[in-house]
Amino acid sequence: MFLLRLLKILRVLFAYGLDEFLLGHRRLKPVRIVLRTLLFWRDLSAPRGVRLRRALERLGPIFVKFGQVLSTRRDILPDDIADELARLQDKVPPFDSRLAREVLRRNLGATPEQIFQRFDDQPVASASVAQVHYAVLPNGHEVAVKILRPGILSVIDQDLALMRIFAGLVERASSDGKRLRPREVVAEFDKYLHDELDLMREAANASQLRRNFTNSPMLIVPEVHWDYCSREVMVLEWMRGTPISQIERLRSEGIDLKRLGRYGVEIFFTQVFRDGFFHADMHPGNIFVAPDGRYIALDFGIVGTLTDFDKHYLAVNFLAFFNRDYKRVATAHIESGWVPAETRAEELEAAVRTVCEPIFDRPLSEISFGQVLLRLFETSRRFNVEVQPQLVLLQKTLLNIEGLGRQLDPDLDLWETAKPFLERWMHEQFGMAALVRNFKREVPQFAALIPELPRRLHEALSADRSEMMTQAYVQLMREQKRQNFLLALIVILLAALLLTRL
Repeated sequence: MFLLRLLKILRVLFAYGLDEFLLGHRRLKPVRIVLRTLLFWRDLSAPRGVRLRRALERLGPIFVKFGQVLSTRRDILPDDIADELARLQDKVPPFDSRLAREVLRRNLGATPEQIFQRFDDQPVASASVAQVHYAVLPNGHEVAVKILRPGILSVIDQDLALMRIFAGLVERASSDGKRLRPREVVAEFDKYLHDELDLMREAANASQLRRNFTNSPMLIVPEVHWDYCSREVMVLEWMRGTPISQIERLRSEGIDLKRLGRYGVEIFFTQVFRDGFFHADMHPGNIFVAPDGRYIALDFGIVGTLTDFDKHYLAVNFLAFFNRDYKRVATAHIESGWVPAETRAEELEAAVRTVCEPIFDRPLSEISFGQVLLRLFETSRRFNVEVQPQLVLLQKTLLNIEGLGRQLDPDLDLWETAKPFLERWMHEQFGMAALVRNFKREVPQFAALIPELPRRLHEALSADRSEMMTQAYVQLMREQKRQNFLLALIVILLAALLLTRL
């Protein structure tokens, strides 16, 4: 089975001319010439990004999802490939309802008829990892039942093993192999995919996001019905709304699109800077609009988290870009520790100015927030900045939000909407009120720590003394070994001299 899958993948790769990625190194040029001669019938007129997208679609849903994740890594991919991969759509035929019923019985210990008042065999949505059915609980609550595809884990593990093989080949055989870090990308995809395979994790993500936006005037998150959840089944409150992509229908329903656009920006920055926990898969298929004009979030398989350090780094960079303070952008990168220590701040400042200054020659309303972030990543690539996975997820989410915002309101000024939020957040974090708040938060820990200080100080001093004694002992043993070696050498030399005299 593994061998057959490998042969199919190779056939598709060669059919779409993707051997140029596998054999990009100059030393392999003769091999490329031979392959082109043998496979003369191939139509390679389409751009390489288009051919790569078509090949992934041909290889199936797991490769499509890999392409979607890969499209977010603009820090390592050329723009033409990243743009094309962003067009991948995760549309997969549903699996048999009998299999769905078996998964429910195995996980919840009863048949759908015993669990639900009503269960529709025909799914309302189907993707590569799971599909969703409409159902009604015994208490009359309408719910969405998400069911993991049977046997998906073995399929994923098999394809991931093959991806690791190809990633290793690309890294060794391509001239850009080391810079593209294909094995690292596959490892990142492995993590995201296995996280999505645990629906209890997704349910926990949904629950956290719902709690963060309790009574929000901007966002609705469905309630999790924990009694019906397992690793392979998740039951959420059924949400009624209009897909965000249906702009004309939203207009006919009287939805204020400009307000909706502003809500999207505020929701994003609230998740990032207030909570440090954000929905990282905000494409149009996962967003609906409620009749009252609020967003409805769906599909919580991929979320991002940010530390206080990450939030401060982002806020400083965004505000510095807005104020065209390129020196502060450079120093923020260096202070973060993500730039090599030998980097000169003035060189990084000049590079940032070069790529960003043209952006500010246009009216403020025409400046793309997402493009600024992309340019930041381009500069990072040149200066070998260590790209953080959580910031890659953030970049992907920001581009989705900006795209949705401009679709809803072409005149949306992301900068104008975001700047007051960022300035307010910075003031809250570093003003006197923040100092008092942080002190209050740490007081309970101080109260518990102070009585322990004498004992901890004694332990630390004892540990230092013990370590010093250990180091002295090791040094003594080394000296003894050296003397033993010299003594043995002298004995051997004396023996040799005696033997020569006999």
